[in-house]
Amino acid sequence: MSDLAICDYYAGHSPLSDPGAHATLLGGLPLDIPALCRILHGLLIHEAWIERQGFDPAAFSGQSRATLPVSKRLDQLLAIDPRPLTIARPGESRALATCRDFALMLCAVLRQHGVPARVRCGFGTYFAGHPFHDHWVCESWVQGERRWGLVDAELDEPHRTGLKFDFDPTDVPRTAFITGIEAWTRCRSGAMDPAQLGHGPTTGLFFARVNLARDLLALAKSETSPWDTWRAAREPHVSLDDAALSLCDNLAQRGEEGAVEIAPSLRVPPWQ
Repeated sequence: MSDLAICDYYAGHSPLSDPGAHATLLGGLPLDIPALCRILHGLLIHEAWIERQGFDPAAFSGQSRATLPVSKRLDQLLAIDPRPLTIARPGESRALATCRDFALMLCAVLRQHGVPARVRCGFGTYFAGHPFHDHWVCESWVQGERRWGLVDAELDEPHRTGLKFDFDPTDVPRTAFITGIEAWTRCRSGAMDPAQLGHGPTTGLFFARVNLARDLLALAKSETSPWDTWRAAREPHVSLDDAALSLCDNLAQRGEEGAVEIAPSLRVPPWQ
């Protein structure tokens, strides 16, 4: 696709990013990425940072960590606190979220303003645990520079203090976050040790395959998928045979431009 066709595609909503009845609400937010990230910091809180920021986990009991469609997320936020979204909520009045929720919410606002945006699944280098940790961010089209800029809408000042990263979260360097497509390619070329990437105890080429699939699906505007059930995978599916390796090599080679055509073949992961 041409740049124009790609931008047109990603300026439109996916089923998950569509704000539904709240379209006017999102359209009224400022079209300024740093300001939008600050707004999201006052609405959402990452589950792993509740206690680190001094809040009571009991205040979030009953909330699920599952990624919600933006329309449902806005329903939830307004049920908790009906004031304008630009007013930061106290910590216990924010909605429980993961990195994908921050990315999807930012993506939804940008798309509502007609800005091409997409959610990406991959690995961040700025977290504790794995050198390359399972993570989700948002990409927005930088028109004047004809490139996709990475935005990590989750990263607020407590994150900066705790993680000690030294970059602008609204323009994340490509060395600090690698997409699922890139991670698979690096692992297979020998440029990266697959043991360096993962989530908790799950690492290696199995997880590289999971995020390759989830990245391709997100590029096809399927920001959640059955591949999110990777924790349920067992042998023989966590071991990749030659056929699985070859298939993933082909998918990664087709890359971003092939994602929409590839997506239907990824609807059901091998362990389901």
